[in-house]
Amino acid sequence: MAKAQTAWPSRPIRFINPGPAGGSGDVVARIVMDRVSALLGQPIIIDNRPGAGTNIGMAVVAQSAPDGYTIGLGSIAANAVNKWIYPTLPFDPDRDFAAVSLMVLMPNIMVIPASLPVNTVAEFIAYGKKRGSIDFGSVGAGSSQHLAGAQFGMVAGIDMQHVPYTNSGQLNTDLMEGRTQVLFQSVSAVAEMVRAGRMRALAVTGTERVSVFPELPTLVESGVNITSTGWFGVVTPAGVPEPILDALQKATATALADEGVRAKLVGLGAMPRSSTRAEFAAFMQSETLKYRDVIKASGASSN
Repeated sequence: MAKAQTAWPSRPIRFINPGPAGGSGDVVARIVMDRVSALLGQPIIIDNRPGAGTNIGMAVVAQSAPDGYTIGLGSIAANAVNKWIYPTLPFDPDRDFAAVSLMVLMPNIMVIPASLPVNTVAEFIAYGKKRGSIDFGSVGAGSSQHLAGAQFGMVAGIDMQHVPYTNSGQLNTDLMEGRTQVLFQSVSAVAEMVRAGRMRALAVTGTERVSVFPELPTLVESGVNITSTGWFGVVTPAGVPEPILDALQKATATALADEGVRAKLVGLGAMPRSSTRAEFAAFMQSETLKYRDVIKASGASSN
């Protein structure tokens, strides 16, 4: 076994992204794993497996051989939220994965169609109450987008109707064309459309403003007392040998310290954050407990 561990990696590694191609998780994974691949000396192939709020892709990770050649994208949905909103899961999020490292924190921004006669969060709340209900999209139940919308509706007193998508492009298109009225989307996914005037940004869902749009207030600054920050990290199937986990964590931390990698991530509106394996495991546990209470209070579900 020691010899096999020493030889790792001796062939390409598969990285499962349980979200859509072109989504924020896909983009973050490609930026970080490109550098990790160079450090490890083997290709890392991004394999997008979207569907069922990340459950399809994460089931692939959980059921893969624990040999270090299949790793996955840990996220708020997959590793903290889905156990509270899905009646059954094809894996146990607490026991079927090993934590490697956090990669980024990712606040979303609240965007609306440019055609909507609204310029502030307060005006949007008034619009929503007058309209009666608001349709909001997300990449799936349990995503940070879904949770932000559910929390927003609860605190603002608006009937928010969740519309799940499996394709980020269609999610954004439907907002721009007015089929949905608001979206809590990653900065990277909508920055160009906001700058082009096709969407209007109202606020940031995190605890602080983002460097990409420094003029945007947070929701708290706008009078809505909620924060909702997504995150991405690296996980493996449970049972991967410790030396492989340590090597993968070290390579991920080194990649996240690279100035070029950090600049690309910050340009997406992400906040690079490496961690030890133990720190990431504790973080996921604390997020799981936090969102149990959020979901109970907001009434968010997989429907």
